[in-house]
Amino acid sequence: MASDPARMPCALIVMGVSGSGKSTIGDELATRLSFCYEDGDKFHPAGNVAKMSAGQPLTDEDRRPWLQAIADEIDRVCAAGRHAVIACSALKRAYRDILVHGRSDVRIIFLDGTHDLIANRLAQRKHHFMPPELLASQFKTLEPPDAGEHPITVSIDAPVASIVDDIVHQLRLSPTRSDAAGRNPS
Repeated sequence: MASDPARMPCALIVMGVSGSGKSTIGDELATRLSFCYEDGDKFHPAGNVAKMSAGQPLTDEDRRPWLQAIADEIDRVCAAGRHAVIACSALKRAYRDILVHGRSDVRIIFLDGTHDLIANRLAQRKHHFMPPELLASQFKTLEPPDAGEHPITVSIDAPVASIVDDIVHQLRLSPTRSDAAGRNPS
């Protein structure tokens, strides 16, 4: 599934554990590239949100319809000739396989950060259904993407604009904006 650097991906999946900045980075990346932005959380069935809000980790069975709904959205966007950035935890290779399902025009962006950095961010976050107590289960579940997935891996220990610059550079695309300097993802 090698990526063609001369070809614009139809979808970018911004992945990582809760609190890694998926929504913040995904939204800024979409703005920078003039892609539409979707937060994968909106595709969760109500039962999943209730379970996570109660501090219960999701099972693979819980995640399957959620991941399929995101994969279906990627297919719709790409079939329409549009481009999207989608924030989605996609913690396991099997989850990413559902999302990408062999497409060479879908790229994975892995937001990589330490447990301590992310725990500090989660402690400051308000009004999110994912409680900080589930961070340990997220790191336990995380299977960082391997070389066979052709991921773009970026450190989250930088301002938003720098992280997005790094992603755009690794995509071999020309940056069009850099007005978020100094913001930190949370």
